Amino acid sequence: MVNLRSLLTFARRGQWEEVHQQVQADDSLLGAWLHGIVHIEENDLDNARHWYSRAQRDFDHRGTVADELAKLESELLD
Repeated sequence: MVNLRSLLTFARRGQWEEVHQQVQADDSLLGAWLHGIVHIEENDLDNARHWYSRAQRDFDHRGTVADELAKLESELLD
């Protein structure tokens, strides 16, 4: 099982390859959201849009990468 909280720590450290590799094993909505955030960071917006759709998130009204990570963390804590 993927620990999304740990992946958030990696993301905030700039370890995006590690996040990308591990998040692919998570098929949850929150995992899809994080996968989309990874693709935003990579400037791969077509793939990011795909993952946001899978996560049932609004891609066009997203925040910055930092904003999105904070929102994701907040949802993990709920």
